Amino acid sequence: MLLGTVLVLLLFGGAGPASAHAALRATDPADGAVLKSAPRSLTLTFTESVSLLDDSFRVFDPRNHRVRTGEPQHAADRSDTARVTLPAKLGRGTFTVAWRVVSADSHPVSGAFTFSVGEPTPTTAAVNAGPTEDPLTADLYDTARYAAYLAAALLIGTAAFVLLCRPADTAPLRTPLRAGWWTLLASTVVLLVLRAPYEAGTGPAGALDPSALAHTLNTRPGLALAARLALLGPAAVLLIRARRRPLTPTLTGTAVAVAVGLALTWAAAEHASAGLQVPLAITSSVLHLLAMAVWLGGLAALLTLLHRTTLPADAVVRFSRVAFTAVTVLAVTGFYQSWRGLGSWSALTTTDYGRLLLAKLAGVTLLLTAASFSRRWTAQPAQAMAVTGERVPATAGGPPLPDREPEPGTGTVAGPEAGADPAADVDTVRGLRRSVLAEVAVAAVVLMFTTALTGTTPGRAETEAANARTGASGTGIATASVTLVPFDVGTPAVHGTVQVTLDPGRVGDNSVEAVVFGPDGGLSTVPELRLTFTLDGQKIGPLDTKVTDRGGYWAADAFNLPLPGTWTMKATVRVSDVDQVSETRQVRIER
Repeated sequence: MLLGTVLVLLLFGGAGPASAHAALRATDPADGAVLKSAPRSLTLTFTESVSLLDDSFRVFDPRNHRVRTGEPQHAADRSDTARVTLPAKLGRGTFTVAWRVVSADSHPVSGAFTFSVGEPTPTTAAVNAGPTEDPLTADLYDTARYAAYLAAALLIGTAAFVLLCRPADTAPLRTPLRAGWWTLLASTVVLLVLRAPYEAGTGPAGALDPSALAHTLNTRPGLALAARLALLGPAAVLLIRARRRPLTPTLTGTAVAVAVGLALTWAAAEHASAGLQVPLAITSSVLHLLAMAVWLGGLAALLTLLHRTTLPADAVVRFSRVAFTAVTVLAVTGFYQSWRGLGSWSALTTTDYGRLLLAKLAGVTLLLTAASFSRRWTAQPAQAMAVTGERVPATAGGPPLPDREPEPGTGTVAGPEAGADPAADVDTVRGLRRSVLAEVAVAAVVLMFTTALTGTTPGRAETEAANARTGASGTGIATASVTLVPFDVGTPAVHGTVQVTLDPGRVGDNSVEAVVFGPDGGLSTVPELRLTFTLDGQKIGPLDTKVTDRGGYWAADAFNLPLPGTWTMKATVRVSDVDQVSETRQVRIER
């Protein structure tokens, strides 16, 4: 089951670039801006705090030569910004800026934009359209994160089962406890070693850099991972001592403290550590993770005992009550975290975060359905206890054994009760095994969605960034609208591209700039280019932009779009003296 879910995670993880959590709110200069004089610095503003890398900014001039810049830093001590100074004599033309930072919740985010000094010029610099990561590094890192979640649930949940449910025979649980501890140790080491190349977007070999680990240990995610490793030491001591002596209040209190500390290493470096109501969010995240571990790890412990030993019915009933409490905590904290991450009902269907959350909720619904069947089976031993008034009336696990005297010192009868129906007892055990197995299987999938959610931009941040880019929030800087229009150059399966920029991409006068790229990605010269806009719903257009050739690119200084809405842009490219091709794209124009 574990190998299967990890394989699914790898397949989904390799399907595209990983999402990050800090969304770009605005750039200064704005994307596509044409400035009269060169700026002395570049400033990016994000939806949450970010940390900077040594290579956070790369600026290229029109000839694709790298521009010497200052050290990246925050603007005016604002942790949600990134700024770099530019040389006094920057020159004229179109410059390309590639940037990469790490969001407060530990995930890297990157992108690129352009601005021009004087007037736009052709540029050979390649524009990076979004986050990029080395696929192998990203897959290994995401797999280690998933393994860490599974291991934490197994370790904390099994220990909680022993403390809260008090099964008579805990020997079979030593294996899942050891497996959880060793898996958490190994996955944490992998995360710590891969942290530097994961942030930089390089291959796993980047971990061999002597300075990589030192850099990681100076960051909040690195410190959280180091703290997790440190806490595994006391956890190992607790596991050894619990085998040799009875549980005491001191030992129990220490175990609770270690579990809370382990949960904090996740909360302090992921979604809860940035955004709204951080102290409350971290508390909620810790409770959510602990409740998840108690429930899901407890299920794994229960399933182990049901297959390996005789389990007293009162232990099963205790776990049923513990699981109900854990689910209640999960519901309350999950609702709060969903509100905090989404920000609006529409984000449920319009953002990746919302869609993943819906998938997780569907999985939780299946999990609760399976749990309801388990509660029906556990209700039968509970009813028997109420009728007989005995503390431990019957077994709820293990194969039926011959009647014999109670085991010394336990008071547990390892077999059917006198006068009980052996067939009914066996049916109860089998039914409980099947329902718990179904719960564990669905729980593994729910954990997969949980891991994916921690690697996806929250809907609130995504909506904020989109509003800022379009100016709808009233606080951001509206950026230019950039549209790519592929066109057939006359050779089968070979296409060129027209990159059309509208600045500011809103109602009123806009500057229009169009650059034609050939199949090889280089600049291409065409005899003629025509751009028109039509608003079909209002029967307006086609409006001709009247772009003219300005030596390598086509432009119009003032083109009026009178109404907001989704306009149809038609690009007609003459690829030779006698051949031309037309393509259309939808362009959203805001008020």
